[in-house]
Amino acid sequence: MPVAHARTHTSGASRAARTARGPWRRTAVLSAAVLGLLASALTTTASATAAGTSHSTAPTTAVGSCLPSAPAAAGSPYQRGPDPTLASVSATRGTFATAQLSVPTGNGFNGGVIYYPTDTTLGTWGAVAIVPGYTARFADEEAWMGHWLASFGFVVIGVETNSRTDFDTARGAQLLAALDYLTQKSPVRDRVDPARLSVVGHSMGGGGALVAAERRPSLKAAVGLAPFKPSGSPTADRVPTMIMGGTADTTVTPSYLDGLSAALPATTESAYLQLTGADHLFATRPNTLEMRILIPWLKTFVDQDTRYAPFLCPALADPSGVSKYRATCPLLPAGTAAVDRATQAAGQADLR
Repeated sequence: MPVAHARTHTSGASRAARTARGPWRRTAVLSAAVLGLLASALTTTASATAAGTSHSTAPTTAVGSCLPSAPAAAGSPYQRGPDPTLASVSATRGTFATAQLSVPTGNGFNGGVIYYPTDTTLGTWGAVAIVPGYTARFADEEAWMGHWLASFGFVVIGVETNSRTDFDTARGAQLLAALDYLTQKSPVRDRVDPARLSVVGHSMGGGGALVAAERRPSLKAAVGLAPFKPSGSPTADRVPTMIMGGTADTTVTPSYLDGLSAALPATTESAYLQLTGADHLFATRPNTLEMRILIPWLKTFVDQDTRYAPFLCPALADPSGVSKYRATCPLLPAGTAAVDRATQAAGQADLR
């Protein structure tokens, strides 16, 4: 089903060093430009996932994937699944079988879908709420992520917005409402750890994810996929935040994301990357490049699973398809023992 997108953006100043960050300034014409070009459309199609089905998600095994594992998470009670490898994080399914259920409208958002691991022997799971971009529907564009992420050990709620033209602030509020529904009212609330929640969004929804992080600093992770944040720079974001864009994105341009990422506080754990040749709609299509980076980020900060940190630090373990990457290495999830740069480097060497 075709879904229209439209948005306009200003470019932020590019900064090479994280420590040299300064505040990102919005231009005086931002509001007028947004309203002027939000009517133009980009179209894409993606398969919607039917509600009420279960999926068998046995791990995909790649030839030559028996690589040494990264260091185990020291004392993390949330570590789930076998030791990760470059092959396993690139697989389209993790080790857990999954199921899904529909979410009714109301509760502060327009319903959606929950995807969850069916295993009940390992305790509760961390959660991820995902919201789509301007004029888009989760069912059409991000549903492909649902079973994929759930099979790696997360409960996922895909959020449909109250209005398809909601801006970033409204999408951020709906992400938080969806997490509250998931942990307090949903049929799977007993499977979710309310202390380990995260948000993901695309485009205007990516801006919404950054808004949600600013409003609820107890979140464990936030991911903006080509995020557009017309409400302002994320200078109040204290949540570990990843910003991912594409070098061929003419809607949310690389220079805009340079400025957005540079506005994150220097004390906030963060990562910023540009996918080579990716356009604005890369997140609306199934792709392993995005997920092999996003999954270690969520695992590191939502599950406090430092086995996944060497995939991201001191550099990407697999940099193919990525033209720019920087992160606040070493990545230290809250509640874990300090993992220094040498330890993460040693783990990355083992992955190779």
